[in-house]
Amino acid sequence: QRELGRAYFYGRGVSKDIIEGVKWYRKAAEQGNAPSQSQLGWLYENGRGVEKDFKEAVKWYRKAAEQGHSTGQYNLGNSYGEGKGVAQNSEEAVKWYRKSAEQGYAKAQLTLGRYYEGGMVVRQNIITAHAWYSLAADNGDGEAIRYIVDLEMNMTPNQTAKGKQLAKEMVKKNPKLLKK
Repeated sequence: QRELGRAYFYGRGVSKDIIEGVKWYRKAAEQGNAPSQSQLGWLYENGRGVEKDFKEAVKWYRKAAEQGHSTGQYNLGNSYGEGKGVAQNSEEAVKWYRKSAEQGYAKAQLTLGRYYEGGMVVRQNIITAHAWYSLAADNGDGEAIRYIVDLEMNMTPNQTAKGKQLAKEMVKKNPKLLKK
């Protein structure tokens, strides 16, 4: 059902019909398919094929996130971070970003790096920020490289080495941090 939703939504092998695509995504989501739940949340957040509804988006992101779906966790973190569909809660945002990042989701790793670099919600730690940025870059996030370069301009060589070492230690503890 999810694949049928995708086919209609993007017009792959069938005539493009966003409404029909949403119908099939919803069927899969209602049957507990976490990727479809996350996709349906995104559709509600962005008003694609449905009326924009942040609360409905959060409902579907949460269903996906609670099943361990990394994109759903990241999007739920964004919802809390921005106060979209839920009361703004930075601590809750970090919780969901961390769950997503620990599964190797690069955008969540980049976001955690930004939180550590700026000392938002978590204690400021440029070495930990460097480690998260490095993991995001290793997982293919090109933007993370720019963050690393900018951060290293304000780090000593010893701090940079510690950041790289921390990233290696984190992967050793949790190989899921890297998708490769």
